[in-house]
Amino acid sequence: MALYLAFKEIWRNRGRFLLFSMVIALITTLVLFIAALAGGLANANKQFIQKLDSDLLVYQENVDLQASSSRLNQATLKNVRRVEGVAAAGPLGFSTASIVFTDGRDPEDVSLIGVEPGMPGDPALLSGSGLRGKRDKQVVIDNELAQAQNIKLGDVITIKSIQGTDEEYYDLEVTGITDKRQYFFQPSLIVPLGTWDRIRPQAGAPSNSNETIFNVIAVKLANSQATEQMLPTISAAVDGVEAADKQQAILAIPGYTAQQSTLNTQQGFTLLIGVLVVGGFFQIQTLQKVPQIGMLKAIGSTNRSVASAALVQIILVTVIGVTIGSLGTLLLSLGLPGNVPILFSGTSVISAILLLLLIGPLGGLVSVRLALKIDPLTAIGVKS
Repeated sequence: MALYLAFKEIWRNRGRFLLFSMVIALITTLVLFIAALAGGLANANKQFIQKLDSDLLVYQENVDLQASSSRLNQATLKNVRRVEGVAAAGPLGFSTASIVFTDGRDPEDVSLIGVEPGMPGDPALLSGSGLRGKRDKQVVIDNELAQAQNIKLGDVITIKSIQGTDEEYYDLEVTGITDKRQYFFQPSLIVPLGTWDRIRPQAGAPSNSNETIFNVIAVKLANSQATEQMLPTISAAVDGVEAADKQQAILAIPGYTAQQSTLNTQQGFTLLIGVLVVGGFFQIQTLQKVPQIGMLKAIGSTNRSVASAALVQIILVTVIGVTIGSLGTLLLSLGLPGNVPILFSGTSVISAILLLLLIGPLGGLVSVRLALKIDPLTAIGVKS
């Protein structure tokens, strides 16, 4: 009976209910895009660190795990490698640069990252032979950058770097292509540490010192399950350093936590607005049909039947709206340019859809309560 009543009313007023389903669809699209934007921005910030073949990262002490502020040297690297439980450790240097093209294309800003070939930080390859010597003029590039700029193995790319007040240009041979590894919203160019030290932007002319200063040490443990135990061990065994796991390092990226908190707050407010909109719509619907509900009760319908019909109606309209919104979001995402930082992950999409499906029944509880309180005699005008 409840299902029949719900379907019958929806069908008789299909224009009105379809219009409201479209409102829910728009809320769904907004929530899904905010979730995808949060995922995309987070991914663009942390992707390189997240994909590092390491268990821990070591920074200079008292820099709040900020790679740009951390300064480490070869002596520190050797001391970290001597710590019991450390299987391998590799230096990481971070800076920025630009790829310039001779065919008139706009320069491409990139994250220039120095690593020691064969050590943690040296990425797994999709193709090519990768980095070999510590000072070779070689580069491994991110696959998405290779496709976007039509760069192939064996090509020579030109890097522009600021040395003092001058623009300097360096040619590097592409010897490997890795998977997508963005860092600070820019594709990564991975070069040998010695090459990185020579071509990275510097305040003055490059020094002739053999001492290479880098930012972070990527550590691979003999037992990857011993992360918590090794954090204080490394910090205590090596002077002037602070160890962190990858999640701690990601959370310390400038702006990462604030950015995610802002987007999550927006998503929460959008869901709250959805609850209020659904609640308001169905409350108005209930007020408009007080005589009909009163008549149903007068001829013997129970409160349970009335409540069930209202809930079924709310759930059906919500499901239709969320379905339309989800399909619309998918179609819109296919038409977005590749540089828009959105990422639809299975977990975030499913969580968002489940929350959206809950806002209907939750928002409609007021209208259900209102329907249950209707007195049949008053509703049909027998008593006042």
